[in-house]
Amino acid sequence: MDFHLFLLFATTTAIVISSPGPSAILVISQGASYGLGRAIFGILGIAVGGMIYFTLSATGIASLILPSTFVFSTIKWIGVAFLLYLGLRALFSKSALINIAPARGQKTRIALFLQGLFIMASNPKAMLFFIAILPQFIDLDRPIAPQILIMGATTFALQLPIYSAYAYMGERITRSGEKGGIKTWFASALNKCAGAALVFAGLKMIGVTISR
Repeated sequence: MDFHLFLLFATTTAIVISSPGPSAILVISQGASYGLGRAIFGILGIAVGGMIYFTLSATGIASLILPSTFVFSTIKWIGVAFLLYLGLRALFSKSALINIAPARGQKTRIALFLQGLFIMASNPKAMLFFIAILPQFIDLDRPIAPQILIMGATTFALQLPIYSAYAYMGERITRSGEKGGIKTWFASALNKCAGAALVFAGLKMIGVTISR
């Protein structure tokens, strides 16, 4: 794989991963509630979910799934329902999932991992992203398999530090609150904003369609 092409791929992927979305909101909330150390398991779930879509796209299976309106719609609506559930729970429940107050120990590492995996796996935009981006960076004059492995490993490696930064941000918010740096009303407002962002992401996902 050409080095300049690799740099372009890595830069593009890093920008996409860094863009705030459902995964970023989730790891911020996990970092705020459980700390970076436990949020890592949610991040690993997101990364594994991304690798599943990456593998499907690289092997061509995704090209068989996407034409199926039923399969695509099922994935989409599961994702919509999950995002709306998380968002509405944060908006209307005093013990919301997205909570700036410390909540360490309330969820197991496996639960955090599965939460990250599910929020990525139920997002059809992730599959569409990989379908759109992979062909643009593959050099057909070179062996394809090594290039796919390089891009997959790069994507995984980029997700870990970027989402860890989001989780650390959430953890710092909690620490500031524990020291009195964040007033109760502000923490509540921040909690509501995170919930509203997830609801918005869920509603926006409704409009995701397959380009024919």
